[in-house]
Amino acid sequence: MEENVIEIKSFDFAVRTVDLYKYLTETKHEYVMAKQLLRCGTSIGANVAEAEKGQSKADFNAKMNIAMKEANESYYWIRLLHRTGYLSEKEFLSIEKDIREILAIITAICKKTNK
Repeated sequence: MEENVIEIKSFDFAVRTVDLYKYLTETKHEYVMAKQLLRCGTSIGANVAEAEKGQSKADFNAKMNIAMKEANESYYWIRLLHRTGYLSEKEFLSIEKDIREILAIITAICKKTNK
């Protein structure tokens, strides 16, 4: 079976998002932005997984485009959490690297399949 890089990376990002949510709520007592990030950060992988089992090319495209929107939103919340002091520079750079990589892969997939 061939390894699906975006499926693996988006699942791993979902796990990191859950861990970050726990950290933000338990340690920093930040609930609103943490919940927003939890929702969209875990949705990326769910949409990628749905796209992989899509019923048609159009279904695949629709789910991957939703995954791209969720990744963009995740990146927004990560930047906001950093700028408002809830994430240190080190924490931010670590997770930012992951989301930027995911965004690049999904964007490339969407561009290729939307043609």
